Amino acid sequence: MTDDSRPAPVARVTPETPGRAPSARRRTIAEQSTELRIAIMRLSRRLRQERTETELSGSQFSTLGWISTEGPLTIGRLAELEHVTAPSMNRTVNCLVESGYATRAASPDDGRKVIVSATTAGESIVLETRRRRDAWLAKRFATLTPAERETLAEATTILRRLITQ
Repeated sequence: MTDDSRPAPVARVTPETPGRAPSARRRTIAEQSTELRIAIMRLSRRLRQERTETELSGSQFSTLGWISTEGPLTIGRLAELEHVTAPSMNRTVNCLVESGYATRAASPDDGRKVIVSATTAGESIVLETRRRRDAWLAKRFATLTPAERETLAEATTILRRLITQ
């Protein structure tokens, strides 16, 4: 005998329920950090695709970017910025010099140190790649609501803080 006046039983939704949106339940810090890491990696990978047609590897372009932004730098300083060893950075710089994107010169203060500078061709590659990446991202930003853009502006501040901790 059934009572038709009772509501039908509701399926209990648990965190393991397939197809459930990640934001529909309270997530752990580990889950949130994993989701953020994956999103940042995918965005970064996609942005790296927006570049000039060069034979530069990602690490070579990054090194050239540091030189372009910061001005002439020593190999030791570039190695610190890229979190690699000085011999590894020396190989990267050799490739940039051989390709005509950077130059080496002895430091005026210490002849044992080498100063690396970007050439005009190197500067052009960095500027054009940054222009392409900015344009790609701006096009996507234009599809967002003002509230979403504001949220991303706030997230940018937080992400910068995470980087420096």
